[in-house]
Amino acid sequence: MMYSLTVFENLINKMWLGVPSQDKMEIRSCLPKLLLAHHKTLPYFIRNKLCKVIVDIGRQDWPMFYHDFFTNILQLIQSPLTTPLGLIMLKTTSEELACPREDLSVARKEELRKLLLDQVQTVLGLLTGILETVWDKHSVTAATPPPSPTSGESGDLLSNLLQSPSSAKLLNQPIPILDAESEYICSLALECLAHLFSWIPLSASITPSLLTTIFHFARFGCDIRARKMASVNGSSQNCVLGQERGRLGVLAMSCINELMSKNCVPMEFEEYLLRMFQQTFYLLQKITKDNNAHTVKSRLEELDESYIEKFTDFLRLFVSVHLRRIESYSQFPVVEFLTLLFKYTFHQPTHEGYFSCLDIWTLFLDYLTSKIKSRLGDKEAVLNRYEDALVLLLTEVLNRIQFRYNQAQLEELDDETLDDDQTEWQRYLRQSLEVVAKVMELLPTHAFSTLFPVLQDNLEVYLGLQQFIVTSGSGHRLNITAENDCRRLHCSLRDLSSLLQAVGRLAEYFTGDVFAARFSDALTVVERLVKVTLYGSQIKLYNIETAVPSVLKPDLIDVHAQSLAALQAYSHWLAQYCSEAHRQNTQQFVTLVSTTMDAITPLISTKVQDKLLLSACHLLVSLATTVRPVFLISIPAVQKVFNGITDASAQRLIDKAQVLVCRALSNILLLPWPNLPENEQQWPVRSINHASLISALSRDYRNLKPSAVTPQRKMPLDDTKVIIHQTLSVLEDIVENISGESTKSRQICYQSLQESVQVSLALFPAFIHQSDVTDEMLSFFLTLFRGLRVQMGVPFTEQIIQTFLNMFTREQLAESILHEGSTGCRVVEKFLKILQVVVQEPGQVFKPFLPSIIALCMEQVYPIIAERPSPDVKAELFELLFRTLHHNWRYFFRSTVLASVQRGVTEEQMEHEPQFSAIMQAFGQSFLQPDIHLFKQNLFYLETLNTKQKLYHKKIFRTTMLFQFVNVLLQVLVHKSHDLLQEEIGIAIYNMASVDFDGFFAAFLPEFLTSCDGVDANQKNVLGRNFKMDRDLPSFTQNVHRLVNDLRYYRLCNDSLPPGTVKL
Repeated sequence: MMYSLTVFENLINKMWLGVPSQDKMEIRSCLPKLLLAHHKTLPYFIRNKLCKVIVDIGRQDWPMFYHDFFTNILQLIQSPLTTPLGLIMLKTTSEELACPREDLSVARKEELRKLLLDQVQTVLGLLTGILETVWDKHSVTAATPPPSPTSGESGDLLSNLLQSPSSAKLLNQPIPILDAESEYICSLALECLAHLFSWIPLSASITPSLLTTIFHFARFGCDIRARKMASVNGSSQNCVLGQERGRLGVLAMSCINELMSKNCVPMEFEEYLLRMFQQTFYLLQKITKDNNAHTVKSRLEELDESYIEKFTDFLRLFVSVHLRRIESYSQFPVVEFLTLLFKYTFHQPTHEGYFSCLDIWTLFLDYLTSKIKSRLGDKEAVLNRYEDALVLLLTEVLNRIQFRYNQAQLEELDDETLDDDQTEWQRYLRQSLEVVAKVMELLPTHAFSTLFPVLQDNLEVYLGLQQFIVTSGSGHRLNITAENDCRRLHCSLRDLSSLLQAVGRLAEYFTGDVFAARFSDALTVVERLVKVTLYGSQIKLYNIETAVPSVLKPDLIDVHAQSLAALQAYSHWLAQYCSEAHRQNTQQFVTLVSTTMDAITPLISTKVQDKLLLSACHLLVSLATTVRPVFLISIPAVQKVFNGITDASAQRLIDKAQVLVCRALSNILLLPWPNLPENEQQWPVRSINHASLISALSRDYRNLKPSAVTPQRKMPLDDTKVIIHQTLSVLEDIVENISGESTKSRQICYQSLQESVQVSLALFPAFIHQSDVTDEMLSFFLTLFRGLRVQMGVPFTEQIIQTFLNMFTREQLAESILHEGSTGCRVVEKFLKILQVVVQEPGQVFKPFLPSIIALCMEQVYPIIAERPSPDVKAELFELLFRTLHHNWRYFFRSTVLASVQRGVTEEQMEHEPQFSAIMQAFGQSFLQPDIHLFKQNLFYLETLNTKQKLYHKKIFRTTMLFQFVNVLLQVLVHKSHDLLQEEIGIAIYNMASVDFDGFFAAFLPEFLTSCDGVDANQKNVLGRNFKMDRDLPSFTQNVHRLVNDLRYYRLCNDSLPPGTVKL
């Protein structure tokens, strides 16, 4: 049976036009009869498939050849015996006809939508009737009088939220017990409503009585009594019943959320919305109703998980879409709503639920912040209104991240597995701290006075550990051994680590305009952080023996690392303090910086754990780069680091740390000191010191000879590679960090590097077949070209480019791209990136290289990669071609002032035409390939060239290429191969056609249609007629998409006709 239905489905969707009308009539009459006769006995999946096939016929033939299609559905719904079947048909109709998936002509799609919209009022009326009837039939109003409005269930807030007591009474009725049949019918009706609401506009058809009825059913989700009854009665059937009732609540909330998600609300519908919110908050109150926190949480645990999910979705839509609209209503109590949301948030039974609620608070805080920014005059009034709520929120979120208050929940969080580069615990902490930071932005003093005392408490414990340290035979030991004490210490250290992150996150709210006003608070924080970091480094907590090493040792290391990271977050504040202190020359600032250096120096050692070592290195980099105090170089601790790094016999740090320390030392010498005139910068001394630093760092590298690769070499190849890797990673990082700085800094940097650069160029040819080494060398050269090309000077730069062009022969390129896998491709990509920098250079210096660069692209690289499906190298090659055109337009189109004066219109002379045509052809070819990223990038490049250089208007493009490109883009739309880019392609076609609309409508379009296969002459005429001569962008692109859609539809129809059919 399933197979037969699939055959029918195929026949109707792909070949219906070719089926003789007699057969069509027979199919139209026998399938519904079959459905009516057997719908109760068929398995549900076959029954649903049969409904879908009948609806497919309706989609093709209603109302012309199948006029009773919709009336039949309405009759089925109205007849009690077939109501469920009618509802299934209705939902399928809504799914298949409102937004048809199969190919239909645009005209037919519009017709179907109009036909359905005409039926909406009738359908909604029927569905309201079904739901109301079931509710009234099972209501037990006579048996149990409703609780009086003054009873504990309602209360003041309720009368606030609900103006009319009648609706309060209604919503307080006990929830009826439904039989299975009624539940099934209601769930189908609610599913229908949810789908209808997804596409019908908000209008008067959605009546208050319908909304009230949906809310009645939404109460099923938060009715715990029904579930309890089910479980008390014990039978499995009752349990299922309880779940089913919960499902009705979920479906009703889906309907509400569909309405909520519509941003465009007509004036007449606003009152309905207000009523919806009031009714939903009644439900929210019901869910969170209790003064005892434990019972709220257990109530939420008893509710269906998906009901809670839907409810949270509702709250998010309310805050993100409608809050600004509703807040202005005087009768809407926003603060009470926040109280309910607060209860709901902090009693969520799952972590995911809690995260979703934090998102809602973030949206609310963003809304408040933007409201205050737009109405600065009312700032105090707005803040006063919400202050209590925000302080409560802040305190509770802070409690939630502390083991002291929330140990059971926090221990469930996974801190091992990475998901999206963060563990579950890190995500929990980060989202909580974002909320804290947003409250800090609105209420800085409150937030600070809430957070700092909590931090102090935990710091006391940490700073008090010193008294428990005893010296044992093997070193120092922490003399805390009782299990309970260890557990308490573990919790306190974890909390301290979180609070340090919180304090770091708030650093930005002490700088800028508020620096002076909040100076004393910030100074207190920074002094505490400096003290803590120094304490940790001095008593070497990271090397201490503990009773539970697997737990406490990582805790101690983490606190130490977090204190360094928190101090690093205040580097911008320190920089601002530095410029203030420069005027007053305060000793306090000098002490802060030198004490910080005393805390950092002992940690820059191979004996320290990586996590701690890297935190120290990052802090050192921030001091050298962001703060830049003049006296940094003269601090003994800094000199100690210098000596350690430049000492050849010293053990090298791990790569990442070595790079960071070298970056910091180089920056100390190269970056100009703030607030000092040029003549006080001591450049000569700093220059000598920098040269000796680089000289020490590159000592082994500069001793390498090009013969290092040959078989007679003295040193093993692997050792040579290690030296190259270690040296170049450090040098490249130093150059990258200096590239945006002043000319003087870059000059000194290049002077120090000069010899290493020359050695690199000499070594390059020797390592051309070692793609891993070539990759690192080209990375280094790319960074040099980006940062120091002016300092390298023209002759040497030319020498480098020439060397590369000579080395990358066609054979070498082929070897790299085709045989060396990803590393080989990376090498070629970096080489092309270097050329991108070269072709972008203004002025005439590198113009002589253009012909050989274009030749390399078009004659050597392009032929190798053109036919390869893999996207490697292509993106970089096309970017290079784009940059070549964009920055060297006059190489191809030379405009002379004289010519433009004489003719009044500039029609530039075309030069290097073959090269230009070849590049354009390559772009055209790329649109025929499946890679969507390349397609998008290249389309963007063409559009940019048109915006900036009027590419489409150039004579060569207009006369020989324009309509070829339009043709290719139209074919891409017809083949649906790059559907994600429909909009961009439509706009590009418009921009190309707008150069010559007359030519497009008169010549191109008829020609395009003539060349289309699979459609007959009459259909081509219809397609041509339907393409209106509109010249504005929205109408034109709409016409393009209509043409593409109908062309596909006609082809589908024609493919379905039996051979030899006579077409009229």
